[in-house]
Amino acid sequence: MITTHPRGPALLLAAALTTTAISAWARDITVPGDFTRIQAAIEASKTGDTILVTPGTYPERLTLKPGITLRSVGENTKGRQGLRRAETTILAHPDGTGPGVTMAEGSRLDGFTITGVGQYDEVLWTKHHATQGEQQESRHIGAAGTPGVAVAHTCEVVHNIVHHIGYTGIAITGAEGREVEPLVAHNTCYRNMGGGIGIMGGANPILTQNTCYENFHAGIGFSGARGTLKHNHCYRNIRAGIGISENSSPTLEQNHCHHNRRAGIGIRTGAGTRPKVINNLCTDNDMAGIGAKQKARPLLIGNTCLRNKLAGIGCKEDANAT
Repeated sequence: MITTHPRGPALLLAAALTTTAISAWARDITVPGDFTRIQAAIEASKTGDTILVTPGTYPERLTLKPGITLRSVGENTKGRQGLRRAETTILAHPDGTGPGVTMAEGSRLDGFTITGVGQYDEVLWTKHHATQGEQQESRHIGAAGTPGVAVAHTCEVVHNIVHHIGYTGIAITGAEGREVEPLVAHNTCYRNMGGGIGIMGGANPILTQNTCYENFHAGIGFSGARGTLKHNHCYRNIRAGIGISENSSPTLEQNHCHHNRRAGIGIRTGAGTRPKVINNLCTDNDMAGIGAKQKARPLLIGNTCLRNKLAGIGCKEDANAT
């Protein structure tokens, strides 16, 4: 069967010619071969280029350009926290201000460790872990802060390790007048002083096969956003494994949330909070496996909740779950 584009074959031909032109001119740029600093290589790159970074420690904050790929050198061999090439190619305690990495439209970040952006506080983390976050300051997802990776475009963030950030590990924020639909996959986010991954402001990402553990708030948190979450692993976070609030309506399928200090999946804050929670596994959490409160209206289908300390599924404060 031949499929035609609704706007005609001329558009298809133009797209094909554009893609061919980009491929013909695309090049590989190496660090430290061609440039000693990663940001210098980025500035010299054009759409379609790939920047290949040799393992090492780079004290840089990076701002990507549209359409480029930034990738660590090496095979996809597994290490302790992720890919070995990500474990050994490190953006650590960078000079300057701003996020560790700022993404751009159509860009790809593949295989880096980002750490030391902002101040991690071990004493504060230990205190609030002991009290299940009951004494934490009430902060909305999206409060001011500097993330390890800032995402406000449709792009790809894959195979990265983000830890010991003074705020959220990976922050995904919507934008006025355009869709923000990034792919965020195979990342490990732990011991960050916000959430592991935060989604806010109308963003609509796909999150799959991320691991988020021991974060100061939720492993993955939503505020006023959508998105699709599949096959993510969230455990030992101070608050929920996955937290959904403030008029968010993501779809959660086949995620595993266990041993979190509060709920495995926590749903709250208003009748506009209407996630679809389907076939998830929530075990051994210190509160409910799935908890809904404050008028939230989730749809819960086919979930398995085992050995949670307060309830398998708990609803209170006028929650209206189906």
